[in-house]
Amino acid sequence: MPYRIDIPDAADDSLDRLIELGALDVESTSGRGMAAVMPDSISIDQVARVLGVDDISVSPAVSHDNGSVWLLSPRPIRIGSLRIVPAGLEAEAGDIGLIDTPAFGTGFHPTTALCLEALEEIAANVHTEAMLDVGTGSGVLAIAALKLSVLRATAIDIDDDALSAAADNARLNGFEGRLELARGGPESMTGTWPMVVANILAAPLIEMAPALVRRVGHQGQLVLSGIPRSVEADVTRAYVHLGMRRLKVTSRGDWVCLVFRASW
Repeated sequence: MPYRIDIPDAADDSLDRLIELGALDVESTSGRGMAAVMPDSISIDQVARVLGVDDISVSPAVSHDNGSVWLLSPRPIRIGSLRIVPAGLEAEAGDIGLIDTPAFGTGFHPTTALCLEALEEIAANVHTEAMLDVGTGSGVLAIAALKLSVLRATAIDIDDDALSAAADNARLNGFEGRLELARGGPESMTGTWPMVVANILAAPLIEMAPALVRRVGHQGQLVLSGIPRSVEADVTRAYVHLGMRRLKVTSRGDWVCLVFRASW
């Protein structure tokens, strides 16, 4: 597990050296202090040797996005025109507020950012009345869609804690009347939506492809992420086989987002 270090008196080049060591996050603290989240592949002895210091405190690091993102402290992030602000920090009109919970969807994971960019592009070009968010986590994608002029959203998840977090975030953003939450997967739903989004994992995406495709309406669009670049072709094949036409592929690091349109 990554761990946090605190250095009370950091040298001027400590930031560069910590980044070279692979620090997951770094920030200044009081005085000349510096804090960082280090991967567990780097020992504290290595850190001390590279920085040339002995006075280092070690403590557990705090994870976000179900353990996939490690931050020293919550902070805003901007993705396209959207700005996500942790609850309790100063927000501006139009910001998306998110309560700090373990639920996936802070905006810091590349797959969330890719989906938000795709949603913004779709909303700018197509008037979409409704969307279905599969595996909603914190609810950030559904809330972003509502911010981007989608009239109503349905968000589903199999995790009760995630649904609770999404409900809290909907209330925080004033969307409790426009966001419907339900427990389950796409196979538990009936009806179709002009836009469906699923930011989960590649294997479940392939497994649930028939159920997901049935939720996409006439000429509807489907946004998929949580896909490592190495299995992009496998996910694409599963959906093209079911009649979806691939429109676009975007990527950040090793992660891919796929946008499809229904052929019916």
